[in-house]
Amino acid sequence: MAVEIELKFPVSDPTALAARLLELGCTVVTPRTFESNVLLDTPSRSLLNSRQLLRLRRYGDTWTLTHKLQPADPHPDDVRYKRRIETETTVADGPALLRVFESLGYAPVFRYEKFRTEFADPAHPHAHIVLDETPIGAFAELEGPPDWIDRTLARLGVPHSSCTTESYGRLFLAWKARTGSPAEHLTFDDCLSPQ
Repeated sequence: MAVEIELKFPVSDPTALAARLLELGCTVVTPRTFESNVLLDTPSRSLLNSRQLLRLRRYGDTWTLTHKLQPADPHPDDVRYKRRIETETTVADGPALLRVFESLGYAPVFRYEKFRTEFADPAHPHAHIVLDETPIGAFAELEGPPDWIDRTLARLGVPHSSCTTESYGRLFLAWKARTGSPAEHLTFDDCLSPQ
């Protein structure tokens, strides 16, 4: 099973960050593409309570099912980076799979959307950079070995203190607390519609 190691940071100017990544030699793997995600859980939130995630994602025309859970053994890097065991597979028919999960007792509990641009660092083939434009702001996510994450942050001039390991769900809850928004989901319709 693959261990995903990542870190996010807020982005005030997505265009400037994209230009800077290109200046540093990164290449665009996927241009800006709409992405829609649904998290599934039981009515008792058994996955949330065991710190697991089951997600069905549509990214452009591709459907992907992802399961994440925390590694059994704590790691010293867990304070500075988000580490998860990730299992992922492409799905031919997302809506059909969603109906299967619903018949097994899993229902959609949270939806979130964004426009995502993916970048690669040719010098580090196992590293990944994404720029996410969400209804609550833009964020970049660096995924790869911790030393590569630290070097990339330094090259971008981003202090580690401005980074977060929080999920989009937790960032959404913090945004709701700050703004008083009644939005239920991190979707453009929910977050940006007049209240």
